[in-house]
Amino acid sequence: MHSTWPTNMQIAQIRIARPTHQIKEVTKFYCEGLGLKKIGSFSGHNGYDGVMIGLPNADYHLEFTQHEDGSPCPAPTKDNLLVFYMPNLEEIELIQNRLKVMGYDTVSPENPYWEKSGITIEDPDGCRIVLMNTPGI
Repeated sequence: MHSTWPTNMQIAQIRIARPTHQIKEVTKFYCEGLGLKKIGSFSGHNGYDGVMIGLPNADYHLEFTQHEDGSPCPAPTKDNLLVFYMPNLEEIELIQNRLKVMGYDTVSPENPYWEKSGITIEDPDGCRIVLMNTPGI
């Protein structure tokens, strides 16, 4: 059966949340290295600290939380990716160089598709991002 998005279903925002045990390093990676913006944060909420990172004026963002007792789970597999579609190759090279100076080199992707037009880098938790040099879908 073919389903369609309900016309009356409104989504105000999308947040992708992930635990970490290195919130300061992850924030530095995504803000200083990748160039995203810190758009919010909280501390001491039932033992959790958190930071929201994203693009200004966007209805989607990342959230990283850290519990006072540490992260409850390991990094996902090497084929779980956060992909940034970036049509400007110079911007990708700038980010790649900035992250390299910070100690984050590119890694070979699990799926060779991502190597054709992109680079893969692991964040401090071992989660992977891809900077894909295409306009997206």
